[in-house]
Amino acid sequence: MSNPATPESFETEPAPMPTSQPVLLRALRWGILATIALVVVFGGIGWLVAEGRGLTGGAMGAAFAGVFLLLTVGSIAFANRFVDSPVYVPVFFGIVMGAWLVKFIGFIVALLILRGQPWLDPRMFFFGLLAGVIVSLVIDVLVVTKSRIPYVSDPR
Repeated sequence: MSNPATPESFETEPAPMPTSQPVLLRALRWGILATIALVVVFGGIGWLVAEGRGLTGGAMGAAFAGVFLLLTVGSIAFANRFVDSPVYVPVFFGIVMGAWLVKFIGFIVALLILRGQPWLDPRMFFFGLLAGVIVSLVIDVLVVTKSRIPYVSDPR
């Protein structure tokens, strides 16, 4: 017979995650891979179009889009860690909206700083950013449509 005060009796199960968590983590992995690929592709296209300025613009545009995608998905996946908290909903929306606010302010500040820089091709930056946004939307659609999320949640 084991002693009820042994360390084994204090083990707890990990907090159950929402059923959407694997989908978010899959989107995060695909987003990282797509960002790396887009940085390389648009850096190369930028080099062919405008040499060093194009390389910088294309790579930075794709990287910005990837970072913004990863902030969104990452903030939702992180906020899901608080699912057992009695204040889960406010914490969830606080984290997600905080990440959105950081992205919004960061984007405006980055554009103001990068505007008119002689080492950056703004066209390649725009096209890299646009391609990153489109690819992130495609990834989101593919991951969600191929996921198997139940229509009803687990009872609590």
